[in-house]
Amino acid sequence: MALSCGGVPVDAMGREIKRHGTVLLPAACYQELSPQAVVPWHWHEELEVILVAEGSARLRAKGRAYTLTAGEGCFINSGVLHALHGEGSTLETRSVVFHPRLVGGSVDSIFWQGYVEPILSDQSLPGVIFSHELPWREAAVEAIQRAWSAGVEEKPGYEFQMRQALSDLILLLHQNQPARRPEPTGKELRDGERIKGMLQYIQDHLAEELTVEEIARAGMVSKSECLRCFKTMISSAPMQYVKELRLQRSARLLRETAHPVSQVAELCGFQDMSYFAKSFRLWKGCTPREYRDRSGAAEK
Repeated sequence: MALSCGGVPVDAMGREIKRHGTVLLPAACYQELSPQAVVPWHWHEELEVILVAEGSARLRAKGRAYTLTAGEGCFINSGVLHALHGEGSTLETRSVVFHPRLVGGSVDSIFWQGYVEPILSDQSLPGVIFSHELPWREAAVEAIQRAWSAGVEEKPGYEFQMRQALSDLILLLHQNQPARRPEPTGKELRDGERIKGMLQYIQDHLAEELTVEEIARAGMVSKSECLRCFKTMISSAPMQYVKELRLQRSARLLRETAHPVSQVAELCGFQDMSYFAKSFRLWKGCTPREYRDRSGAAEK
C-alpha cells in the first residue's frame, strides 16, 4: 500500500528516522496528493526515486532547485540533503524509498561492487533529474512506476517485481551516467558536515528564540561563514530556514492535534501571536484557524 508522505520525522542531525519497509523488505512506497505538500529538508541512508504523476513540484538538493512537472522524476542518492514542495493547484507524487541492499545484495556480490557501490561512493552524484529532455527518461520513469505499482498492489510475488524494477533503474543509472565528475573539494565536504551540525541545533531548539550567531556557533563557524554555508547548501538564509521549518511544523500540529492555536505557535517558536498569524497567512493564504478547519482537524 502507498503511504502519505506527511511530515518527515528527523533526528537532531536532520536524518530521517522513519523506517522504510521492513528488515525483510527494506522498501516503502509513498503517495502525496496535496498541492500544498511540503517535505522539509532531510536526508536518509536509503536511495529514493520520485515520480510526479500530476501537477508540478519543486525539488531542492545540494544548493540547487529543480521544477519537476508531470511525467518527470528524480533519483536521490544516499545521504543527500533534500526537500520538496508542491507548486500550483494540483499535485500527485509517487516515490519509493529503498535500502541499497535490496538491489545490491551482500557487499561481496557483483551487484553491489559493480553497480551499487559506485553510485553510493560517488559524492559528486547527489542525484539525477529525469527531465523530458533526458533521452532515457521514459525508461527511468517506467521503472519507477513499475516498482511503485508493485509495492502498492502487493500481488503475489510483488517483492520480486519491486526488486527487478529498481534493479533496472540502477542499471540505467550505471549505463547512462557520464564519467565520474571531479570529487567534491574539502570545503564542500566540510560544508556538508557543518550544515548538518547547524540543522541539529535548529531541530533541538526550534521552540526557543534563535539567532544566526547561535546557529553559527553550533557549526563552529563565524556568522558570515554560516550565512555562506546555508546559501550554498540549501539556498536559504538561516533565519528564513528557521521560519519555514516553524511554519511547516505548525501546519502539521494544526492538522494532527487539537492544541489551541496559541499553543501551536509557542511550540513552534513563535513568541508573537500576531507575527505567527501574519506569517501563516502569507504562507498559506489563510489564518491558522481557517487552515485547521479546512484540514478537517477536530477541536477537543
